[in-house]
Amino acid sequence: MFETLGLEMTPREASVWFGLLVGLGFGALAQLTRFCLRRALVGPEDERAEARGVWAMALLVAVLGTQGAVALGLVSFGAHRFHVEALPVVALVAGGLMFGLGTVLARGCLSRLTVLSASGNLRALVAIVVAAVAAQATLQGALAPVRVAMGSVTVAGPGALPGAGWIWAAVVAGLAALVVWRSGARVSVLAGAALLGALVPLAWVGTGYVLFDEFDAIPLEGLAFTGPFAETIFWGVAAQVTSAGFGAGLVGGVLAGALLAAVGSRSFRVESFESAGQMGRSLGGAVLMGVGGVLAGGCTVGAGLAGVPTLGVAALIALGSIVAGILAADAVLSRRGAGRMVAAE
Repeated sequence: MFETLGLEMTPREASVWFGLLVGLGFGALAQLTRFCLRRALVGPEDERAEARGVWAMALLVAVLGTQGAVALGLVSFGAHRFHVEALPVVALVAGGLMFGLGTVLARGCLSRLTVLSASGNLRALVAIVVAAVAAQATLQGALAPVRVAMGSVTVAGPGALPGAGWIWAAVVAGLAALVVWRSGARVSVLAGAALLGALVPLAWVGTGYVLFDEFDAIPLEGLAFTGPFAETIFWGVAAQVTSAGFGAGLVGGVLAGALLAAVGSRSFRVESFESAGQMGRSLGGAVLMGVGGVLAGGCTVGAGLAGVPTLGVAALIALGSIVAGILAADAVLSRRGAGRMVAAE
């Protein structure tokens, strides 16, 4: 479709601007709704119910919108990594558990830390830079052999959930709707979460259909943070040998959108590390998220909010492992007397 748009740029250049626009929306909405899976699972008890409602509402819209696009023939995930039949189970599970642990230690996943950094949180800013370096090292650096070795351990799988996609979409949407109904979340917050969820199919259709050019193809990409951060930091230090794409635009857009929302809502506040222990936990968690996100093929957004709507088995395994990692880490730290401190910071 791209050739019909008449743009004076290549599909990859256009994808940067598209990523920037999608990121602006995500950053602003995530800031205003406090979108965060960790908060929904192990956050302060008085915030947990609404956080679950926000995440569930976003997922509900994301899965219906994505599968609606599939039904209309606007996008196909047949060749996507979430639909591989040789499932790299060791990498998916280990990476997901690592990412979940890192999320608890760093007090937020990559998407949440990105939003927090734009609202003045220097702890989050340092963490996302460290996570980006760790992710790039796992993709193309010193840790790449580890990634290849773990990814080579596979089992045969169905690739995608068997049966009609609309049935699975209805099941997921129904379960999400139940969570939303029981959450008691404010209508205004749920409306913001719904708009955030709509960005998922928008990203898939935008990169997979609107910007598709068979003579100059770009990858099918959705909302994610691990890969985009690795892409952004690599482009930042080696712009002469690589070019920015959708991921770099997305990261820049999220930072800008969250900053505008924080300033507009008067919630911008500069914060820093309060102790050496807090800094150690944050940096350790960032490394785990960077490495784990690459191994699992995505983060809470990439494998979760955007991955689950593809109905790919790999995405479901990755998200399940991330959730297990978050719950296990919180349980262990709570027994040691540190879990509530981490959750409340």
